[in-house]
Amino acid sequence: MKPPTPKVLAILAITFLTIQALAEKKPNILFIFTDDQSHRSVSCYPEAPDWVNTPNIDSLAENGVRFANCYMGTWCMAVRATLLTGHQTYGVNSMRMEGEYPSSAYDPKQCPFWPAVFRKKGYQTVQIGKWHTGVDNGYGRDWDFQKVWNRPAFPGNSGNYFDDQLIQTNGPKPVMTKGYSSDNYTKWAEEYIRGGHGKDKEKPFYLWLCYGAVHGPFTPAKRHYDRYPNSKIPIPKDIYPPREGKPKYSREKEQWIPGPDGLPVLKSGQFAGRTVSGKAIHGNDIHALTRQYHQGVLAIDEGVGKLVQALKDTGQYDNTLIVFGADQGIAWGQKGFQMKLAPYDGTIRGPLIVSMPKRFPKGKVCAKPVGGTDLVPTFFKMAELDLPWKMHGRDLTPLLENPKGKGWKTSFLLAHTGMSYGKDCDEVIDMKEDPIYQKQEVPWWVSLRTDRYKYIRNLIPGETEELYDMKKDPGEFTNLAMQDKHLGMLRKLRKQTIAELKKTDCAFADKMPPVLKP
Repeated sequence: MKPPTPKVLAILAITFLTIQALAEKKPNILFIFTDDQSHRSVSCYPEAPDWVNTPNIDSLAENGVRFANCYMGTWCMAVRATLLTGHQTYGVNSMRMEGEYPSSAYDPKQCPFWPAVFRKKGYQTVQIGKWHTGVDNGYGRDWDFQKVWNRPAFPGNSGNYFDDQLIQTNGPKPVMTKGYSSDNYTKWAEEYIRGGHGKDKEKPFYLWLCYGAVHGPFTPAKRHYDRYPNSKIPIPKDIYPPREGKPKYSREKEQWIPGPDGLPVLKSGQFAGRTVSGKAIHGNDIHALTRQYHQGVLAIDEGVGKLVQALKDTGQYDNTLIVFGADQGIAWGQKGFQMKLAPYDGTIRGPLIVSMPKRFPKGKVCAKPVGGTDLVPTFFKMAELDLPWKMHGRDLTPLLENPKGKGWKTSFLLAHTGMSYGKDCDEVIDMKEDPIYQKQEVPWWVSLRTDRYKYIRNLIPGETEELYDMKKDPGEFTNLAMQDKHLGMLRKLRKQTIAELKKTDCAFADKMPPVLKP
């Protein structure tokens, strides 16, 4: 055999260097983040009604890992604070509500956001869409490019979830912007992926795309008004009180009442949030309202399709980790709610799908409970960067590589501390002082989700704990904490919850109000 010629050697060398460069290139991360979107609104989840159709989001699941039990957080601002710091709310220092709602503030020295670390380590960081974490949106410190609807900075515009939004582009100056918000956000993100908005093609990117949909008033794009005709959902069997064995706020919750034709209707007559209200498009009964809600998801699904196609067209798809999730779910009658906040699957469980078929399995389902604190360590692992500070979550790459979770035994902790953050959570406050409690009467709580059980400790003196067998009772109808035969499991999970709180430096871990039962 003749030795290779210099030309052949040169070609081999170039090929080797190209392969090596590709292997060393860090992945892009596209995090598509929606608002108040229940797992029941995504058709690849078995809990979705059979008429729901989200083919593009489903395609992510077909080409990735679908997490069956995701609890990103409990309400909009709190989840975003977690996703920017890697901390439970009680660890987010200096974050606070300040001024006219939803105005808020934080000290970036006390409360650094991790995208700034990615910037320093060679990533281009981009945020598009809803911003709901302090008047300071972090442009130039945390973000290289930013085009956002900054709700805290402009309270008077904060109800405009779907049209006429004040948009900040790379700075504080806002511009009134027409058009349906979901379509605008998709357009700007697609433009970036295709090379616009100052995209640096030599750098990997982290793009956090935050849709305002499908938050109330659940306004769909007009092109979708006729979708899902005659759609109906099963009426939750616990839509009306009383609900035995529950804490008082849940036992007596009554956001729905029987309408003239017997169907549940909103007691208030229409959706009414803290800054938004909206007229029902199809009617005020539960079927009409959930139809409108699911119609609002369709523009998101279309956006997912456009963004994936843009990645493929530009040759970036194989090297991009795509994450699809929501800040939390929302109830449609479960436990009498039509909102989030409460610790039940019906109120806060949302979708989470992670797709990168060149690296992780396709079409798999992971049943392990996960949440928002877990995503930040996962992003750092994917970027091969050291964590800049102690995080409260876990790197999920072992579950992405082995979705069955063999050897993965860690339970998931979640805390709801109302509108309080950091040192303001050192003591469990009188619930009457918390604005969320004043309006919705959902107290602070902590929860531990294992493979099979969910433990809930409601932080009101003398209130009952809750324990559910999520395998036998996924609707969380029967509170096992009220049954003496489950006292051993109750005590075990109570102890584990306190241990997890201490592990994450929770100051109130040893100062929680006493429980009803020993």
